[in-house]
Amino acid sequence: MKKLCALAVASCIVASGGIASGFTVETSRSLVSGCKSAYLMDYASGECIYKENETARMPIASVCKVMTLTLVFDAVSAGKLALSDTVTVSENAAGMGGSQVFLDKGCEYNVEQLIKSIIVCSANDSCVALSETVAGGEEAFVAQMNKKASELGCANTLFANCTGLPRETQYSCAKDVAIMFSNLIKNENYFKYSNIWLEDFIHPDNRTTSMTNTNKLIRKYSFCDGGKTGFTNEAGFCLASTAKKNSMRLVSVVLGAASSDERFNSTVNMFEYGFANYKNKIVLDKDITLNDEFFVRGGKKDTFTVRPERNSYVFSAIDKTPEISYYMVSYDVKAPVAESSIVGYIEVYKDNILIDTVNVVAAESVEKASFGDYLKQNAERWAL
Repeated sequence: MKKLCALAVASCIVASGGIASGFTVETSRSLVSGCKSAYLMDYASGECIYKENETARMPIASVCKVMTLTLVFDAVSAGKLALSDTVTVSENAAGMGGSQVFLDKGCEYNVEQLIKSIIVCSANDSCVALSETVAGGEEAFVAQMNKKASELGCANTLFANCTGLPRETQYSCAKDVAIMFSNLIKNENYFKYSNIWLEDFIHPDNRTTSMTNTNKLIRKYSFCDGGKTGFTNEAGFCLASTAKKNSMRLVSVVLGAASSDERFNSTVNMFEYGFANYKNKIVLDKDITLNDEFFVRGGKKDTFTVRPERNSYVFSAIDKTPEISYYMVSYDVKAPVAESSIVGYIEVYKDNILIDTVNVVAAESVEKASFGDYLKQNAERWAL
């Protein structure tokens, strides 16, 4: 790790994380076959690796459930909904067509159970039941979906329902779907269910509905651990998926494929291209203390060790060696200092472009100095 240049600044305001605009490498051949649009990106940096007709607006069928799941997980994170809560299924939810787990009207189901059924088998009835629970009704929930899409910068997305069933004035694009899916998989709970291949959904009366994962890649491609399929006659075959190999996670989207095999094969082609030609190198490790120590006022000691709050990676082509530089800021720190408390930040630059901002936290605690400590410190200074 390079030695970081520390700059002490009193009463600083935390800088927001910056992401570089990214680069795109177009191959001399198409990586997808029989698809209307495609997008491949590095998850950690958000940088684009491959794109094809990526901003064209088109229907995405059940892939819209990426946003449905996002809002449900957001509600759980905010404490508005617990995985252990129960949901009473309305007649409207129970009457949904298309893919479903055949929920019983008026019966209670566990929130976690409903989430799992959406991730595994794309259950429309579970989507509506949860939308009514989170927002009071599907229409209000859809308004929240569109608001969230706007917040994420998805300018070519408009939702009309939470299921993806055909409806006029409903669309997205490959790039927007990649952004939304990347946001969804920040939720660690997502991966608890995304690898389930076959499981029974048990109803309150002990009736069972067999659930089979619609994403065949979790069995056919060893690096894939999540995804969301979609199909209608209007949308064609669609897939948003993710794969991780070593330290690099990629996100892929294909829309409007002519067949189910073409969406899966095209996705594998993109993943294989990304893993073969790009790397993600860790440049800040949250488990390793930094070379610099920070000063503290009024403590039993004058300095303390620090570390990054999280890992930071630099994404680049395998045959490139980007120039990495850092700019570190320490806040005006006064004892006592609790271990893991935020005491500054580091900006990470790749080729002089800001790509990440990571909080710096205390790697140890520092107690407040007592009167006796001050006397001892003064005596030691006089002895020097």
